[in-house]
Amino acid sequence: MASLQSSIQTRPLPSIPAAAKTAPSQGSLDARSAQSTVSDEFVRNFISPIADYSQVIQMAPGMFSYSPNGVGLGDNKTTMRGYADGNSIITFDGIPFNDTNGVSHHSWVFFPSQFTGGAVIDRSPGSAATIGQATFSGSINLLSRNLEPQQRTSLTGSYGTWNTSLIGAEYETGQFGPDGASNLLINAQQMKSDGYQTFNKQKRDATSLKYQYIISDNTVLTAFASYLNLKNNTPNTKGVTRANVVAGNYNALLQNVDPTLGTFVNYNFYNIHTYFDYVGITSDLGGGWKVDDKAYIYRYFNKQNYNNGTGAVTTSSAIDKLNSYITQGNLLRVSQESEIGILRTGLWTDYAKSYRFQIPANPKTWVDQSAPNFSERYKTTTVQPYVEYEFNVSKELKVTPGVKYASYKQDFDHLQDNGGAVGPLGGVFNKNTGIITGGAPSVSNSVKYTDVLPSLDAHYQLQKNWAAYAQFSAGDQIPSTSVFDVPGAKVKTIPDVTKSKTYQVGTVYKSDAYTLDVDVYHTKLDSPYSSSIDPVSGNPVYFLNGKQINKGIEAESNIILGSGFSLYLNGTVGSAKYDTGMWVAGAPADTETLGLNFQQGGWDTGLFAKRVGKVYADNGSTHQAFSIDPVVVTNLFVNYTIKNLTSLAKQVKIQLGVNNLLNKHSIVDVPSAGTKTSSSAAPSPADLLTVLPARSVSATITLDF
Repeated sequence: MASLQSSIQTRPLPSIPAAAKTAPSQGSLDARSAQSTVSDEFVRNFISPIADYSQVIQMAPGMFSYSPNGVGLGDNKTTMRGYADGNSIITFDGIPFNDTNGVSHHSWVFFPSQFTGGAVIDRSPGSAATIGQATFSGSINLLSRNLEPQQRTSLTGSYGTWNTSLIGAEYETGQFGPDGASNLLINAQQMKSDGYQTFNKQKRDATSLKYQYIISDNTVLTAFASYLNLKNNTPNTKGVTRANVVAGNYNALLQNVDPTLGTFVNYNFYNIHTYFDYVGITSDLGGGWKVDDKAYIYRYFNKQNYNNGTGAVTTSSAIDKLNSYITQGNLLRVSQESEIGILRTGLWTDYAKSYRFQIPANPKTWVDQSAPNFSERYKTTTVQPYVEYEFNVSKELKVTPGVKYASYKQDFDHLQDNGGAVGPLGGVFNKNTGIITGGAPSVSNSVKYTDVLPSLDAHYQLQKNWAAYAQFSAGDQIPSTSVFDVPGAKVKTIPDVTKSKTYQVGTVYKSDAYTLDVDVYHTKLDSPYSSSIDPVSGNPVYFLNGKQINKGIEAESNIILGSGFSLYLNGTVGSAKYDTGMWVAGAPADTETLGLNFQQGGWDTGLFAKRVGKVYADNGSTHQAFSIDPVVVTNLFVNYTIKNLTSLAKQVKIQLGVNNLLNKHSIVDVPSAGTKTSSSAAPSPADLLTVLPARSVSATITLDF
């Protein structure tokens, strides 16, 4: 073990070009597909301590998200290459996490920015070794924080606009115990905010722990655990009406004056608990064989109460809602390296138990009706074995074919309901009393989807600092569980898994003067499922969009200007259209990012502007109903670090952050049309709009002891 410690401390680090050291996001010379790596340094310096992981990843090409209640103060969804959140995988240290009723993600209750040590974003279905329930478009791989060799205690305090505050403490033990084999990092924080939107208050308590133990010269054990509790007053209807936006009321959401209206603050609240835990072991077995195994468990428990609509309240106008699941699994990866190449194989198994319901209730008393809109329990079992082999065709050329088998099985128990999903199952529902008489108490059924997903890529090392790649990969996405929300849960035709096929070529170059990554891609997609909110019932309506083609070019570069300055740029140009020629909702024709950084002495500053080109929003199954103008968001971060402040304090870091520096109130989406015929040509005052929050400023001080 001592020899391993010595080798860790004395092993020479590879030379990193100067331009790569300051790049907020960049490709890898080893990448076999279009990838961008966001550094831990970028997260620490240019992301608000209030933020969630959605802010970490939107620096990369073609990535963007919006936070209408303020950064880190809402459940933000990230778009990649024009694909919606549910079309991509998000993993943490390689472990996928997502909802079980559909492959969606909740940024506000998993992995705040201070738990995250950067990310690797793959804008493709990946290789056969890429696992998950939605390899359809790409993967976002969040990384835990790196452990440090020396002891450190950090205390953080932050305060900003909208009475937003965060207090946090972090303790890094450094290497301790016999031979310094152990290392532990603990982070705890509490965030409070009134939020930008009226009465949309937030309170977040979170803690994480990462422990590492070097068992032997060849084997390391890692454990991670996190817990988060979020309480807020966010309503289910999260948009601002067009009438308010026209009047200049960009943040009108809830009120505390009139309890006869559904917008009354006491009728809308969340209480969400999550945890995410894993234990992993990596070992070098000798003979080129290596093993990496992680066993994990995570939970999402979302108890939500909201009034269904903004009009007058009734004894049944509210919804008592639960979305809960516990997921556990194991991810085994095995590799063997020889002169011929590298074998990579593995097995991902994932088992989730879910319980969900929505019950009409009285918002003044929260007394539920007898019959729910729906109530269901289901189990989801996912199995994905894979194998790929990286052939050393020559010293410069590596070719990797691979294949993955994907199996998804769902077992349902639907309880009888008032007709919102499976119905009374032979019984009679009395609308006046809210009671079901007779009928079967529940119905059970199951479905299994299987898939074979091939991949093939080639990587060529043109020079030591210049590489190129070409890739073909197939991805898939399982249908939402809502396809069984039909009378009696009798689905006439089980839908197929939707698939995608991506072809792309790219190159990565790094030097002291600049970095440059460029790729060109073309993706054919089966008809994905989409949804919109019915303006009358308030329920989601699912429909097939039609065949889809996504294609374009992406590039990013970091350029050293001298005297501590560097310039970061990225841009995308492309299209995402159905076979009818209509644009996919939310997919821009172009995106651009411009960042100017200054790093010298104790200063570390960055000015970043992100532009998202024109997009369209749908009205139900009508594509391109709404046209949304380009959006520009500009953020400024100024950091100053003083080292060796006193004999006790190792350093103090002072941070100033300004989000939406230019105070834009741009409309970024139309999540719900006010009428069935509403459009940009015939807008309705009742259209619900997503609008950028006003400028926000935060000041943060961190003391290291």
